[in-house]
Amino acid sequence: MSAALEVLGPGGLGDAELVGLVRAVTGDPRAVPGVVRVEAVDYPIGTPSTESLHRVFGTTTSGADWSCFVKKLQSVRYSPVLEQMPMEFRQSFIEYMPWQLEIAVHRSGISDLLPDGMRLAKAYRIDVYDDERGTIWMENIVQAPGPWPMDRFERAAYLLGRLSARRQPHLVEPLLPRPHFSTPGYALRYYANGRVMQAALPALGDPATWRHPPLAAAVDNLGEYGLRNDLLALGQQVPTVLDALDALPQCYQHGDASPQNLLVPQDKPDEFVLIDWGFDCPQAVGFDLGQLLIGLAHAGELAPEALPAVHNVILSAFQEGLAAEGMQVSHDDVLYGYLGSLLVRAAFTALPDGGAPPELFEHRVLLTRAIVDLVSQVI
Repeated sequence: MSAALEVLGPGGLGDAELVGLVRAVTGDPRAVPGVVRVEAVDYPIGTPSTESLHRVFGTTTSGADWSCFVKKLQSVRYSPVLEQMPMEFRQSFIEYMPWQLEIAVHRSGISDLLPDGMRLAKAYRIDVYDDERGTIWMENIVQAPGPWPMDRFERAAYLLGRLSARRQPHLVEPLLPRPHFSTPGYALRYYANGRVMQAALPALGDPATWRHPPLAAAVDNLGEYGLRNDLLALGQQVPTVLDALDALPQCYQHGDASPQNLLVPQDKPDEFVLIDWGFDCPQAVGFDLGQLLIGLAHAGELAPEALPAVHNVILSAFQEGLAAEGMQVSHDDVLYGYLGSLLVRAAFTALPDGGAPPELFEHRVLLTRAIVDLVSQVI
């Protein structure tokens, strides 16, 4: 193995495998790797099935530059997140959390269903080892700089609508077939019954949470004294909302369609490269719009005050995408599917935990208020 690749640990490449990788990346069947270096990706890993993220850069002996993105995957039994869970939930979470999903995406025929303007990152090689770990060596996307303009949100929503219509349950299967994952709303219910009902809502109901100095100061500075009661009132509606979502038209969707997972290449700013798929089961039509709306705001890259304008644009564009594929769904059904899913997925977990930097609290209080105001249109 190249000494530079040793930092990747198990799942790295031997010399012959590195040659094959470089030839796949460069498209040169005679390429020979020269200098190689590895950089850890400076990005917070939020998914417990992701072990590490790296970029590999190199040159060939003929002087050609090449690079790739390396994503190491693991069963969540090896994730530190598991240690934070009550013992009685751990085995269920290990069995539920699909660490192989992204591998299944690249091995599926999903590329044939993506509308023009969307594509997967090129996967140069995929390695699975130990039955619970794997590595994807994929295209290193150099992203377009700067914030998302409104027309990019609009285009993303339109294409997500087209993709959703193409992946109705009578047309496709889950990307990673498993028991129960063809059941409408199964993944969102699992999330709701665990993270929302067992953790988030009890914490929001605890007065000590709101006495935490940075959160108390943010609430006081913004005058958001009613936020706690509004969240708890919405929390009581979660079972009813889940039932209503399951009764709506269903689609297999991207599942985690935040802008951070819709990469925009610098050299093709009208294209989206889809990564980090999730929630691999039928969900209420409009599900993907929630993460598209709040992804950048959650990361501190979009002001919460901008969300109502983004909301109006993406809702209309998504419906246009559905209609372009011949899927007729009422405005009210799309709106409820979108905002009902947003409620369960994000309203109760947007506030930061006690260890977050103090400056984050006001931003997240504003974000939570924006979500509460939006979902209150239908809940």
